[in-house]
Amino acid sequence: MSSFVPESYQKKLDRTKKEAEELKKARDVKRAALAQKRQEWAKKGQAYLEKEQKRQVDEVSKFRLAKSTGDYYIPPEAKVLFIIRLKGINKINPKVKSILRLLRLRQINNGVFMKVNTATWQMLRRVEPYVTYGFPTRKTISDLIYKRGYGKMNRARIPLTDNALIENSLGKYNVNCIEDVVETIYNVGDNFKEVNNFLWPFKLDTPKGGWTNKKISYLQNGDWGHRENAINELLRRML
Repeated sequence: MSSFVPESYQKKLDRTKKEAEELKKARDVKRAALAQKRQEWAKKGQAYLEKEQKRQVDEVSKFRLAKSTGDYYIPPEAKVLFIIRLKGINKINPKVKSILRLLRLRQINNGVFMKVNTATWQMLRRVEPYVTYGFPTRKTISDLIYKRGYGKMNRARIPLTDNALIENSLGKYNVNCIEDVVETIYNVGDNFKEVNNFLWPFKLDTPKGGWTNKKISYLQNGDWGHRENAINELLRRML
């Protein structure tokens, strides 16, 4: 003998079942879309990697060709700098303090990316005894962002652990994943300013083995000033 189910209760059961089915369908669609995006992000990363490998091979070929003909090969000028603050604020000139704030270098061992241009060089000359800087490789930029990257979202410091965060903040600039961020910084892309401002200043460790001598310049075997490509070795010790 079948039990009687009130019509109102049956309608509620049917409605609940329908809502559960719709929720499951929505979740499946979301999962499929995320899987598709992950494939796209992985393809982007591979394409960027192959592009950089080709550039490196081309540079080696040009260097060897120039050497074989007795000429010199001058590689393209770097487009981006990485700047690290070395010293605190004791007895600091107000103008220098202002520039350090403009560079977003508010704490010791903080680091930021800056576009190579006349204005940047002028600021660096004013604050040079308080910072060290140089030209990061693509690998160094990638390591910094993957290992110490934080983004600015609603004035909060958010770790870059999910590409969805990047897509939500920078998607309007066609920057949708960490590899897009790395590529934009390394090649100083059209949206470098927006991407760089999104990145929180990097908080680095004191270098393994410590600093050499913060009172004298790198050229005099100290720490402050321009390191050119040697900034990459320093950053490896600070990550």
